[in-house]
Amino acid sequence: MAPLARLKASFRASVGDVVFGMEDGTVSIFGLVFGMALSAPDSQAVLLAGATGAAAAAVSMMAGAYLDAKTEADAARPQPAAAADASAGRIAARLVATGVPPAQAEALRRALATTPGALAAIRTEVAPATPPAASPVSHAAWMFAADLFAGAVPVLPFAFLPLEQARIVSVAVTAVLLVALGVGRGLVGQRGIARATAETLLVAAAAAAAGVAIGRLVA
Repeated sequence: MAPLARLKASFRASVGDVVFGMEDGTVSIFGLVFGMALSAPDSQAVLLAGATGAAAAAVSMMAGAYLDAKTEADAARPQPAAAADASAGRIAARLVATGVPPAQAEALRRALATTPGALAAIRTEVAPATPPAASPVSHAAWMFAADLFAGAVPVLPFAFLPLEQARIVSVAVTAVLLVALGVGRGLVGQRGIARATAETLLVAAAAAAAGVAIGRLVA
């Protein structure tokens, strides 16, 4: 598979991580930056706090995504013989309970317990369709990139503008990103876009209020 095709497949498999990482990075760092911006003496202080928080949050989310994907991959591995036999026994018992003759259910149990891959084939057939799997490293990489990018959006205005102007620009660009994230959440989760966007904006507003409250308290 060509590198570009692999990248697209990896993105499709990790789109949930991308949306979640961007939402987490935007909301958490926006709350931090907004609280700092109301009490910091200049833009440099806000920039230092925001950049440090964005980097730390991105690394933390990357580690969490890797461990979560690793756990799911381990759980999806073929079962050992004892576990396969137990699963086959439970399936046979359910079939008998629905009216299948015990002899036929027992024959199926023996086939499932002794044929490699039989249980996995049945699960694949009856399970709902899922997007192609990505490696734990891919999940972690997309999470890191998404979280770091989104966390940088509220911070960057303070790298180029005076404090008063940076506050306004930071709120404006963050609001645009939050609306885009709300639309993305609605599409990924197959929910109403307006409701998903409103929820995202409300969560960000709550984070900003918390940041302001802490900033006022400490100041």
